[in-house]
Amino acid sequence: MAGIKALISLSFGGAIGLMFLMLGCALPGYNSEYWPLFLLFFYVLSPIPYCISRRVVDDTDSASNACKELAIFLTTGIVISAFGLPIVFARAQVIAWGACALVLTGNIVIFGTILGFFLVFGSNDDFSWQQW
Repeated sequence: MAGIKALISLSFGGAIGLMFLMLGCALPGYNSEYWPLFLLFFYVLSPIPYCISRRVVDDTDSASNACKELAIFLTTGIVISAFGLPIVFARAQVIAWGACALVLTGNIVIFGTILGFFLVFGSNDDFSWQQW
């Protein structure tokens, strides 16, 4: 039952994060012209390096692994890029600063949801995302 509650909570968090992203795009005073929707690519790309490294790496070794470290490095670069893109858009006056604040709030919620997914479903229990 705890898995279902966690899944519902993560779904709610993802919906709230996407709501902030859409508000940053669509509110009439901001005239954002939907440029912040490019962040959806970062949301899709951010878990991919870590998922690949989890499939490739054997977790029996307790020492640090180069493949896992590279995956964490690439994921960190993607997340930082997702936070930097709206700021660059706001500095270039493509979007308003209010829209930038809404998009950054959405980023915090979405990446928190992605982190929560890996914390809840990333263990090697009987119900895990690794079965897919």
